[in-house]
Amino acid sequence: MAKNGFSLTDINRVYAQIICRMSGGTRLKIYRKLISLLHNRFSLMDALDRIRGIITNDGKNPDEPMALAILYWSRSLQNGNPFSVALEGWAPARERLMLSVGDVSHLEGALENLIKVTEGTNRMTAPLIGAVSYPMFLSMMTVLIIYAIGAYMVPPMMNAAPNTRWTGSAKDLVALSVWIQKNWLIAFSILPTLFVLIFLSLSRWKGKTRALFDNVPPWSLYRIFVGVTWLLAMAALVRAGTPVSQALRSLRHDASPYLLYRIDSALVYINNGDNLGEALFKADLGFPDTEIIGDLRIYSEMDNFQGALDQMANEWLENSVTGIEQKAGVLNMVATLFVSGVIAWSVMGTFAMQEQITKSMG
Repeated sequence: MAKNGFSLTDINRVYAQIICRMSGGTRLKIYRKLISLLHNRFSLMDALDRIRGIITNDGKNPDEPMALAILYWSRSLQNGNPFSVALEGWAPARERLMLSVGDVSHLEGALENLIKVTEGTNRMTAPLIGAVSYPMFLSMMTVLIIYAIGAYMVPPMMNAAPNTRWTGSAKDLVALSVWIQKNWLIAFSILPTLFVLIFLSLSRWKGKTRALFDNVPPWSLYRIFVGVTWLLAMAALVRAGTPVSQALRSLRHDASPYLLYRIDSALVYINNGDNLGEALFKADLGFPDTEIIGDLRIYSEMDNFQGALDQMANEWLENSVTGIEQKAGVLNMVATLFVSGVIAWSVMGTFAMQEQITKSMG
C-alpha cells in the first residue's frame, strides 16, 4: 500500500461505488431478492450474505463491484447502522430516504415502495428524452442545411451573375448566405447555447414567473416528470405511516431548486394547519398539476387519504406516460414541419436565383 495514496482495497471500493450508483437496474434486482428472502423469514444479514454468495459464484469472484457493495453494506449493518445509512455512497439520496422509513420493522414494505417509485420514474424517462431529443436533433439539422446552402450552393450562383440585382426570396437567400459565411460560428453556437440555457433552467428556475412557463414545453414536460415522481414518493412515505409534513420535509433533502421552492411554499401553509391539497392550492404554483391539486383538496379530508393518494399517484403516472408520448408526437411534428419549411424556402429561393440569372443573361 502506498503511504500517501490509495491502497488497492480503496481503489476497488471507489470503483464499486461508482458502478453501484450507475447500476440502478442491478440495485433493484438486489432489492427484489431481499424482499423475497425477508418474506421467507431470513434476517437482513443472512439475506445479504446469500445474495453476495450468488454474485461472487460462491467466493470465486470476490471483487465483483456489486459483491463488494453488499460486503460494505453488511459491515455497516454490523456496526449498528440502519440499512439506509449502510447505503450511503452506494445509492442515491432518494433511495436511502425511501428506505429510512423501514429501518426498524418495515424494510420489506419500504423496499417495495422504493421499487414502485423507481420503476414509475423510469417509465417516464424514455418518452421524456424522446420528446426533447428529436426536436433538438432536427433543429441542429436545420442549421446544417442552412449553412450548406449558404456556404456551398448560393456562392457559385452569385459568382455566375455578379451584377444581378436580386429580388424576392432570392434576395433573402443571398443575404442569408453572406451573413452565414461571415458569422458561421454564431450560427452554430446559437442553438447549443439556447439548449444549455433551457436545460439549466429546468431544475433551477423556480419562482412565480416559472409557473407560467410550466404550461409550455419543455418546462411543462419537466413539471409533469418531477410532479409524478414527487407524488409517487409522497404516496409511498404516507403509506408507510409518515405524516404529510414530515414526508414533505424529507423530500427536501435531494430536491432541485425548482422542487424545493414548491415544497417550501406548500410547507408554509401546512405549518399553518392546512391540508396538502389546500397548501398546494394556496401556493398558487400549479404544481404538481391543477387537476391533481383539486383532487387532493377533496381527498385530504377523507379517512382513507393514504389509499387515495396512492391511487391518484398511480393513475397520474399512467396518464402522464401517455401524455408525454402525445406531446412528444406534437413536438416532433412541429420540428419536422419547421425543417421542411426551411428546405422548401431554400428550394424556392434557389429557383428564384436561377430564374433571375437566366433573365440577366438573356
